[in-house]
Amino acid sequence: MARRRQSVTIKHVAADAGVSLQTVSRVINNEANVRPAMKKRVQESIDRLGYVPSIAAQRMSGSRSYLILALNDRDRTIEDWRAREGRDWVDQMLLGGMLKCAEYGYRLIFELVDTHSDHVQRELRAAIAALQPDGVVLTPPHSDNTLITDVLEEEGIRFARIGSRKNGGHIAITMGDDKLAAMATQHLIDKGHERIGFIAGPDEYAVSGWRKDGWEESMSAAGYEVEGLCVRGDWTYASGEKAARDLLGAADRPTAIIASNDQMALATNAVAHALGMAVPGDISIISFDNSPVTRFVQPALTAVDQPVARTVSTAVELLIKAQRGEDMPEMPVVIPGTLVERQSVSAPRSKG
Repeated sequence: MARRRQSVTIKHVAADAGVSLQTVSRVINNEANVRPAMKKRVQESIDRLGYVPSIAAQRMSGSRSYLILALNDRDRTIEDWRAREGRDWVDQMLLGGMLKCAEYGYRLIFELVDTHSDHVQRELRAAIAALQPDGVVLTPPHSDNTLITDVLEEEGIRFARIGSRKNGGHIAITMGDDKLAAMATQHLIDKGHERIGFIAGPDEYAVSGWRKDGWEESMSAAGYEVEGLCVRGDWTYASGEKAARDLLGAADRPTAIIASNDQMALATNAVAHALGMAVPGDISIISFDNSPVTRFVQPALTAVDQPVARTVSTAVELLIKAQRGEDMPEMPVVIPGTLVERQSVSAPRSKG
Protein backbone atom coordinates (compact mmCIF):
# COMPACT_ATOMS: atom_id res chain seq x y z
CA MET A 1 0.00 0.00 0.00
CA ALA A 2 1.43 3.37 -1.07
CA ARG A 3 2.33 5.71 1.75
CA ARG A 4 0.87 9.18 1.73
CA ARG A 5 3.50 11.77 0.92
CA GLN A 6 4.33 14.00 3.87
CA SER A 7 3.57 17.71 3.31
CA VAL A 8 6.53 20.05 3.11
CA THR A 9 6.45 22.57 5.95
CA ILE A 10 8.35 25.71 6.84
CA LYS A 11 10.47 23.58 9.19
CA HIS A 12 11.70 21.49 6.26
CA VAL A 13 12.63 24.65 4.36
CA ALA A 14 14.48 26.08 7.38
CA ALA A 15 16.41 22.84 7.89
CA ASP A 16 17.28 22.57 4.19
CA ALA A 17 18.50 26.18 4.02
CA GLY A 18 20.17 26.04 7.42
CA VAL A 19 18.35 29.11 8.73
CA SER A 20 15.79 29.92 11.40
CA LEU A 21 12.03 29.65 10.98
CA GLN A 22 11.77 33.42 11.36
CA THR A 23 14.18 33.97 8.46
CA VAL A 24 12.11 31.72 6.19
CA SER A 25 8.99 33.57 7.25
CA ARG A 26 10.56 36.93 6.44
CA VAL A 27 11.52 35.68 2.97
CA ILE A 28 7.99 34.33 2.39
CA ASN A 29 6.56 37.70 3.35
CA ASN A 30 8.99 39.57 1.10
CA GLU A 31 10.22 41.74 3.96
CA ALA A 32 12.97 44.26 3.35
CA ASN A 33 15.27 43.23 6.24
CA VAL A 34 16.60 40.07 4.57
CA ARG A 35 20.00 40.04 2.86
CA PRO A 36 19.83 39.20 -0.89
CA ALA A 37 22.13 36.21 -0.49
CA MET A 38 20.01 34.81 2.35
CA LYS A 39 16.83 35.41 0.39
CA LYS A 40 18.29 33.55 -2.60
CA ARG A 41 19.33 30.64 -0.40
CA VAL A 42 15.89 30.28 1.19
CA GLN A 43 14.12 30.65 -2.15
CA GLU A 44 16.24 27.87 -3.63
CA SER A 45 15.17 25.58 -0.78
CA ILE A 46 11.51 26.55 -1.29
CA ASP A 47 11.76 25.77 -5.01
CA ARG A 48 13.69 22.53 -4.47
CA LEU A 49 11.26 21.18 -1.87
CA GLY A 50 8.12 22.45 -3.60
CA TYR A 51 7.02 24.30 -0.50
CA VAL A 52 3.74 26.27 -0.64
CA PRO A 53 3.55 29.00 2.04
CA SER A 54 0.71 28.74 4.53
CA ILE A 55 -1.06 31.46 6.47
CA ALA A 56 0.40 30.01 9.66
CA ALA A 57 3.92 30.39 8.32
CA GLN A 58 3.26 33.95 7.24
CA ARG A 59 1.89 34.89 10.65
CA MET A 60 5.13 33.86 12.36
CA SER A 61 6.86 37.05 11.23
CA GLY A 62 4.72 39.43 13.28
CA SER A 63 1.25 40.56 14.21
CA ARG A 64 -0.31 40.33 10.76
CA SER A 65 -2.95 37.68 10.04
CA TYR A 66 -2.72 37.95 6.23
CA LEU A 67 -6.51 37.86 6.06
CA ILE A 68 -8.82 40.51 4.60
CA LEU A 69 -12.48 40.26 5.61
CA ALA A 70 -15.12 41.42 3.12
CA LEU A 71 -18.65 42.05 4.39
CA ASN A 72 -21.82 42.08 2.31
CA ASP A 73 -25.49 42.45 3.22
CA ARG A 74 -26.91 39.05 4.23
CA ASP A 75 -30.58 39.38 3.31
CA ARG A 76 -30.03 40.98 -0.08
CA THR A 77 -27.20 38.61 -1.02
CA ILE A 78 -29.18 35.49 -0.14
CA GLU A 79 -32.22 36.88 -1.94
CA ASP A 80 -30.11 37.47 -5.06
CA TRP A 81 -28.56 34.01 -4.94
CA ARG A 82 -31.92 32.30 -4.57
CA ALA A 83 -33.52 34.35 -7.35
CA ARG A 84 -30.73 33.36 -9.81
CA GLU A 85 -31.46 36.41 -11.92
CA GLY A 86 -27.97 37.10 -13.17
CA ARG A 87 -26.86 39.65 -10.59
CA ASP A 88 -23.11 39.40 -10.21
CA TRP A 89 -22.11 41.93 -7.53
CA VAL A 90 -20.70 39.21 -5.24
CA ASP A 91 -18.94 37.47 -8.14
CA GLN A 92 -17.21 40.71 -9.07
CA MET A 93 -16.35 41.39 -5.42
CA LEU A 94 -14.65 38.02 -5.13
CA LEU A 95 -12.91 38.36 -8.49
CA GLY A 96 -11.29 41.67 -7.58
CA GLY A 97 -10.64 40.91 -3.92
CA MET A 98 -9.28 37.39 -4.23
CA LEU A 99 -6.93 38.14 -7.11
CA LYS A 100 -5.49 41.20 -5.39
CA CYS A 101 -5.08 39.31 -2.10
CA ALA A 102 -3.23 36.55 -3.94
CA GLU A 103 -0.75 39.08 -5.35
CA TYR A 104 0.27 40.01 -1.80
CA GLY A 105 0.13 36.55 -0.22
CA TYR A 106 -3.15 37.28 1.58
CA ARG A 107 -6.48 35.45 1.70
CA LEU A 108 -9.93 36.99 1.29
CA ILE A 109 -12.66 35.84 3.68
CA PHE A 110 -16.23 36.65 2.64
CA GLU A 111 -18.91 37.05 5.33
CA LEU A 112 -22.58 38.04 5.26
CA VAL A 113 -23.86 40.40 7.97
CA ASP A 114 -27.40 41.66 8.43
CA THR A 115 -27.11 45.42 8.74
CA HIS A 116 -30.65 45.64 10.14
CA SER A 117 -30.09 43.12 12.92
CA ASP A 118 -29.87 44.10 16.58
CA HIS A 119 -27.12 41.50 16.83
CA VAL A 120 -24.89 42.92 14.09
CA GLN A 121 -22.20 44.00 16.53
CA ARG A 122 -22.14 40.62 18.26
CA GLU A 123 -21.88 38.85 14.89
CA LEU A 124 -19.06 41.12 13.81
CA ARG A 125 -17.12 40.73 17.07
CA ALA A 126 -17.39 36.95 16.75
CA ALA A 127 -15.99 37.08 13.20
CA ILE A 128 -13.15 39.36 14.29
CA ALA A 129 -12.27 37.13 17.25
CA ALA A 130 -12.14 34.06 15.01
CA LEU A 131 -10.25 35.60 12.09
CA GLN A 132 -8.27 38.58 13.45
CA PRO A 133 -8.31 40.21 10.00
CA ASP A 134 -5.73 42.77 8.98
CA GLY A 135 -8.44 44.81 7.30
CA VAL A 136 -12.13 44.84 6.43
CA VAL A 137 -13.88 45.79 3.19
CA LEU A 138 -17.36 47.26 3.76
CA THR A 139 -19.95 47.39 0.99
CA PRO A 140 -23.20 49.43 0.98
CA PRO A 141 -25.16 49.81 3.21
CA HIS A 142 -22.56 48.58 5.75
CA SER A 143 -20.17 51.34 4.69
CA ASP A 144 -22.11 53.99 6.61
CA ASN A 145 -23.51 51.80 9.39
CA THR A 146 -22.05 53.21 12.61
CA LEU A 147 -22.88 50.01 14.52
CA ILE A 148 -20.35 48.26 12.26
CA THR A 149 -17.76 50.99 11.91
CA ASP A 150 -17.78 51.68 15.67
CA VAL A 151 -16.82 48.07 16.37
CA LEU A 152 -13.97 48.22 13.86
CA GLU A 153 -12.75 51.49 15.34
CA GLU A 154 -12.83 50.01 18.87
CA GLU A 155 -10.94 46.92 17.72
CA GLY A 156 -8.33 49.01 15.91
CA ILE A 157 -8.99 47.33 12.56
CA ARG A 158 -8.53 49.28 9.36
CA PHE A 159 -11.49 49.28 7.03
CA ALA A 160 -12.27 50.41 3.51
CA ARG A 161 -15.71 51.85 2.84
CA ILE A 162 -17.02 51.22 -0.68
CA GLY A 163 -19.79 53.57 -1.74
CA SER A 164 -18.99 56.06 0.99
CA ARG A 165 -17.31 59.44 1.11
CA LYS A 166 -16.66 59.26 4.84
CA ASN A 167 -13.04 58.87 5.81
CA GLY A 168 -12.68 58.83 9.59
CA GLY A 169 -9.02 57.89 9.41
CA HIS A 170 -9.69 54.96 7.10
CA ILE A 171 -10.22 54.33 3.38
CA ALA A 172 -13.16 55.66 1.37
CA ILE A 173 -13.78 54.52 -2.21
CA THR A 174 -16.56 55.45 -4.60
CA MET A 175 -17.34 54.71 -8.23
CA GLY A 176 -18.29 58.33 -8.90
CA ASP A 177 -22.02 57.58 -8.89
CA ASP A 178 -23.10 61.20 -9.28
CA LYS A 179 -20.84 61.69 -12.28
CA LEU A 180 -22.00 58.41 -13.82
CA ALA A 181 -25.66 59.38 -13.45
CA ALA A 182 -24.87 62.79 -14.92
CA MET A 183 -23.09 61.09 -17.83
CA ALA A 184 -26.10 58.82 -18.49
CA THR A 185 -28.44 61.81 -18.33
CA GLN A 186 -26.27 63.84 -20.68
CA HIS A 187 -26.20 60.92 -23.12
CA LEU A 188 -30.00 61.07 -23.29
CA ILE A 189 -30.00 64.87 -23.55
CA ASP A 190 -27.58 64.63 -26.47
CA LYS A 191 -30.05 62.29 -28.17
CA GLY A 192 -32.71 64.98 -27.87
CA HIS A 193 -34.57 63.93 -24.70
CA GLU A 194 -35.95 66.63 -22.42
CA ARG A 195 -38.27 64.71 -20.10
CA ILE A 196 -36.01 62.11 -18.50
CA GLY A 197 -37.44 60.08 -15.64
CA PHE A 198 -35.35 58.63 -12.83
CA ILE A 199 -35.97 55.59 -10.64
CA ALA A 200 -33.90 56.08 -7.48
CA GLY A 201 -32.71 53.44 -5.03
CA PRO A 202 -33.56 53.25 -1.31
CA ASP A 203 -32.60 56.07 1.06
CA GLU A 204 -30.36 53.88 3.27
CA TYR A 205 -27.81 53.65 0.45
CA ALA A 206 -25.70 56.79 0.01
CA VAL A 207 -25.20 55.92 -3.65
CA SER A 208 -28.94 56.29 -4.22
CA GLY A 209 -28.75 59.96 -3.34
CA TRP A 210 -25.58 60.53 -5.36
CA ARG A 211 -27.12 59.03 -8.50
CA LYS A 212 -30.24 61.15 -8.08
CA ASP A 213 -28.05 64.23 -7.56
CA GLY A 214 -26.16 63.54 -10.81
CA TRP A 215 -29.40 63.25 -12.77
CA GLU A 216 -30.80 66.44 -11.26
CA GLU A 217 -27.61 68.38 -11.91
CA SER A 218 -27.51 67.44 -15.60
CA MET A 219 -31.19 68.18 -16.05
CA SER A 220 -30.82 71.56 -14.33
CA ALA A 221 -27.74 72.46 -16.39
CA ALA A 222 -29.76 71.78 -19.55
CA GLY A 223 -32.65 73.88 -18.27
CA TYR A 224 -35.08 70.94 -17.95
CA GLU A 225 -37.60 70.34 -15.19
CA VAL A 226 -37.36 67.34 -12.83
CA GLU A 227 -40.57 67.76 -10.86
CA GLY A 228 -42.71 64.63 -11.02
CA LEU A 229 -40.00 62.69 -12.87
CA CYS A 230 -38.36 60.85 -9.94
CA VAL A 231 -39.83 57.77 -8.27
CA ARG A 232 -38.04 55.76 -5.59
CA GLY A 233 -37.62 51.98 -5.66
CA ASP A 234 -35.74 49.54 -3.42
CA TRP A 235 -33.50 47.75 -5.98
CA THR A 236 -36.08 44.98 -6.52
CA TYR A 237 -37.83 44.09 -9.79
CA ALA A 238 -41.25 44.60 -8.16
CA SER A 239 -40.38 48.13 -7.04
CA GLY A 240 -39.13 48.88 -10.55
CA GLU A 241 -42.46 47.73 -12.01
CA LYS A 242 -44.39 50.06 -9.74
CA ALA A 243 -42.07 52.98 -10.39
CA ALA A 244 -42.21 52.43 -14.16
CA ARG A 245 -46.02 52.30 -14.14
CA ASP A 246 -46.13 55.55 -12.19
CA LEU A 247 -43.81 57.29 -14.65
CA LEU A 248 -45.21 55.81 -17.86
CA GLY A 249 -48.81 56.24 -16.77
CA ALA A 250 -48.46 59.98 -16.29
CA ALA A 251 -50.24 62.33 -18.70
CA ASP A 252 -46.95 63.98 -19.65
CA ARG A 253 -44.79 60.90 -19.43
CA PRO A 254 -41.01 60.92 -19.88
CA THR A 255 -39.43 59.93 -23.19
CA ALA A 256 -36.53 58.25 -21.36
CA ILE A 257 -35.94 56.63 -17.96
CA ILE A 258 -32.74 55.99 -16.03
CA ALA A 259 -33.13 53.19 -13.48
CA SER A 260 -30.67 52.99 -10.59
CA ASN A 261 -30.00 49.28 -10.99
CA ASP A 262 -30.49 46.50 -13.51
CA GLN A 263 -33.48 44.83 -11.87
CA MET A 264 -35.49 48.05 -11.88
CA ALA A 265 -34.41 48.71 -15.48
CA LEU A 266 -35.52 45.23 -16.55
CA ALA A 267 -38.87 45.88 -14.90
CA THR A 268 -39.17 49.21 -16.71
CA ASN A 269 -38.49 47.48 -20.02
CA ALA A 270 -41.15 44.84 -19.29
CA VAL A 271 -43.75 47.43 -18.24
CA ALA A 272 -43.10 49.48 -21.37
CA HIS A 273 -43.69 46.44 -23.58
CA ALA A 274 -46.80 45.47 -21.60
CA LEU A 275 -48.17 48.96 -22.28
CA GLY A 276 -47.57 48.49 -25.99
CA MET A 277 -44.65 50.89 -26.10
CA ALA A 278 -41.63 50.43 -28.33
CA VAL A 279 -38.21 50.41 -26.69
CA PRO A 280 -36.38 52.58 -27.68
CA GLY A 281 -38.85 54.28 -30.04
CA ASP A 282 -41.42 55.36 -27.46
CA ILE A 283 -39.23 55.16 -24.37
CA SER A 284 -35.44 54.95 -24.01
CA ILE A 285 -33.97 53.13 -21.00
CA ILE A 286 -30.57 53.28 -19.28
CA SER A 287 -29.60 51.04 -16.37
CA PHE A 288 -26.95 51.00 -13.65
CA ASP A 289 -24.69 48.01 -12.84
CA ASN A 290 -24.35 46.31 -16.25
CA SER A 291 -24.78 42.78 -14.91
CA PRO A 292 -24.81 39.98 -17.54
CA VAL A 293 -28.60 39.94 -17.92
CA THR A 294 -28.63 43.43 -19.50
CA ARG A 295 -27.03 41.95 -22.62
CA PHE A 296 -29.64 39.26 -23.16
CA VAL A 297 -32.94 41.10 -22.64
CA GLN A 298 -34.69 42.51 -25.72
CA PRO A 299 -33.56 45.08 -26.53
CA ALA A 300 -30.15 44.81 -24.89
CA LEU A 301 -29.93 47.63 -22.33
CA THR A 302 -27.57 50.56 -22.46
CA ALA A 303 -26.06 50.54 -18.97
CA VAL A 304 -23.67 52.33 -16.66
CA ASP A 305 -20.93 49.80 -15.92
CA GLN A 306 -20.00 49.71 -12.23
CA PRO A 307 -16.32 48.62 -11.91
CA VAL A 308 -16.97 46.46 -8.82
CA ALA A 309 -14.00 44.12 -9.27
CA ARG A 310 -11.57 47.00 -9.76
CA THR A 311 -13.03 48.87 -6.80
CA VAL A 312 -12.75 45.94 -4.38
CA SER A 313 -9.27 45.21 -5.73
CA THR A 314 -8.27 48.80 -4.93
CA ALA A 315 -9.82 48.55 -1.46
CA VAL A 316 -7.81 45.41 -0.70
CA GLU A 317 -4.58 46.89 -2.02
CA LEU A 318 -4.97 50.08 0.02
CA LEU A 319 -5.71 48.09 3.18
CA ILE A 320 -2.55 46.05 2.69
CA LYS A 321 -0.48 49.14 1.95
CA ALA A 322 -1.87 50.86 5.04
CA GLN A 323 -0.91 47.79 7.09
CA ARG A 324 2.63 48.18 5.76
CA GLY A 325 2.73 51.88 6.63
CA GLU A 326 2.86 53.06 3.02
CA ASP A 327 1.54 56.45 1.89
CA MET A 328 -2.17 56.68 1.13
CA PRO A 329 -3.81 58.66 -1.68
CA GLU A 330 -6.23 61.51 -1.04
CA MET A 331 -9.68 60.31 0.02
CA PRO A 332 -12.16 59.44 -1.27
CA VAL A 333 -10.57 57.42 -4.05
CA VAL A 334 -12.80 57.39 -7.14
CA ILE A 335 -12.80 54.39 -9.49
CA PRO A 336 -14.75 55.68 -12.50
CA GLY A 337 -17.19 53.56 -14.46
CA THR A 338 -18.27 53.82 -18.09
CA LEU A 339 -21.44 53.93 -20.17
CA VAL A 340 -21.94 50.82 -22.31
CA GLU A 341 -24.15 51.68 -25.29
CA ARG A 342 -26.54 49.02 -26.58
CA GLN A 343 -29.97 49.08 -28.22
CA SER A 344 -32.30 50.62 -25.62
CA VAL A 345 -31.62 54.28 -26.41
CA SER A 346 -32.56 56.37 -29.43
CA ALA A 347 -33.76 59.89 -30.18
CA PRO A 348 -37.28 60.58 -28.90
CA ARG A 349 -40.10 59.98 -31.34
CA SER A 350 -41.40 63.19 -32.85
CA LYS A 351 -44.71 64.36 -31.39
CA GLY A 352 -45.73 65.69 -34.77
